[in-house]
Amino acid sequence: MQFARKAALVLGCLCLTGTFTLATPAALAQSAMRTVQGRILDKDGAALKGAAVFLKDGHSLAVRSYIAGDDGGYRFGQLSQNTDYQVWAESDGKKSPVKTISSFDSKMQVTLDLKIDK
Repeated sequence: MQFARKAALVLGCLCLTGTFTLATPAALAQSAMRTVQGRILDKDGAALKGAAVFLKDGHSLAVRSYIAGDDGGYRFGQLSQNTDYQVWAESDGKKSPVKTISSFDSKMQVTLDLKIDK
């Protein structure tokens, strides 16, 4: 009985201070964040170190960029599930085809390898 009173007291304090909130399943689904990652490759399939990768938000039109690592890898995190995105890469004046990630795609982690004919 003592434990139940302490638990109720702690829960009541958390509610009063505003540090405790209940989330509905719909709210949790909306707050879920997506990740887009992959590699930048040349026409022969070799990694392109230092290629610039761009991610365009279809809602705000903001563009993020990333410089591919030694393995040609890139990663964009904390992306909204409810937004369409466009991804492409550029290196030495050449550009990969633009790939689109749809808000209707339910994948939380999207892997896209981008190829630049170089």
